[in-house]
Amino acid sequence: MTHPSPAEQAFSLAAPVRLWEDGFARDPRPYYAALRAHGPVGWAELAPGVPAYVVTDRRAALDLLHDTETFSHDPRPWEATVPDDSPVLGMMRWRPNTLFADGGAHLRYRTSLIDAFDLVEPHDLRARVHRAVHVLVGRFGPRGEADLVGEFTRPLMALVFNSLFGLPDSASERLDAALGKLIEGGAQAAEGEAEFGGYVLELIAAKAEQRGDDLPSWLLDHPAGLTPEEVTWQVFLTLGAGHEPTANLVSNALSRILGNPAYYSTLTSGARPVTDAVLEVLHHETPLANYGIHYARTPVTLHGVWIRAAVPVVISYGALAQAAEQERGADRHPSDASHLSWSAGPHACPVKQHTLLIATEAIERLTQWLPDLEPVLPREHLTWRPGPFHRSLTALPVRFSPRSPDQPGGRP
Repeated sequence: MTHPSPAEQAFSLAAPVRLWEDGFARDPRPYYAALRAHGPVGWAELAPGVPAYVVTDRRAALDLLHDTETFSHDPRPWEATVPDDSPVLGMMRWRPNTLFADGGAHLRYRTSLIDAFDLVEPHDLRARVHRAVHVLVGRFGPRGEADLVGEFTRPLMALVFNSLFGLPDSASERLDAALGKLIEGGAQAAEGEAEFGGYVLELIAAKAEQRGDDLPSWLLDHPAGLTPEEVTWQVFLTLGAGHEPTANLVSNALSRILGNPAYYSTLTSGARPVTDAVLEVLHHETPLANYGIHYARTPVTLHGVWIRAAVPVVISYGALAQAAEQERGADRHPSDASHLSWSAGPHACPVKQHTLLIATEAIERLTQWLPDLEPVLPREHLTWRPGPFHRSLTALPVRFSPRSPDQPGGRP
């Protein structure tokens, strides 16, 4: 085993970049610059007293994401070192699902999820999104004003994912509220984790009793033979990973679109596809900014940085995007997919096409019904939700000509 050099020892004593601060939510750029100043791997805190290595170099990130021998996704050795009330445990605690598994267990869980989502036909998913947009525009369209975060993107995802998982619309507010508390961390994280856990347990108990034409039922009947407990934890993962980042993806894309009238007009006229705007967010303002968490199985050096075992190693997709933007500027084709927002390697997002379809259809449908959306605030005055993991707006207030999708000529 190699041992840390004096330089590597000095690195571990450097002041950590505090990703839990309110300033990080307001403007992450100086925090990412400080991390990159440490080298390809920075030293940070995810919460007070919770240190982590943060990978900010693309080559180092790819090496880490593909090295399953050196690094594990199992956080249990780390969990033993943090207090039970740590605000980041809700997002990082071990559970028997594909995110926290390695080897054969990971392959079994991942295969069952891919197979289940493959049963969701694109035209069916598109129809679910259209229906959800119709419901939400029907609520706020006649007013001529709305908050596109609180009244559109977050409830939209709750409606879409509830329908995919076999729950009624009436359950969507409960799902949205629980996930919001969980991902932000802070004082409400444990409460959100408990609420979301109860929500999923009730769902699986109902599906174990009576199957439906939905994802939990398909998982329960999958040839991999997952137990109800295993299905519970796959659903816990996929509901959270589907709802929260996708809502943020749509919110971030809408804020960038509406903040640039010339850009917005090319989208509403059909001269430019909405997919361009979504890919732009994945490149420059990815919704899950810091995650892809790994743990060294034994102490090791990664691109010249000494990595201790049982300390989180986080991939900063946000810092990678900022570095790429500085290096390449505008010299990038709109459909360039070189970003790492979907991650890479064995744990890369298995349902990215579903996510892209939901995001693009939601934006297209909304802007077709309300083609004169106008932001109330300039983009630099918008506020962002706290938390080390995400890039998420608190609100996106807009105004528009009052309209209902049920009025004559209202449906696109």
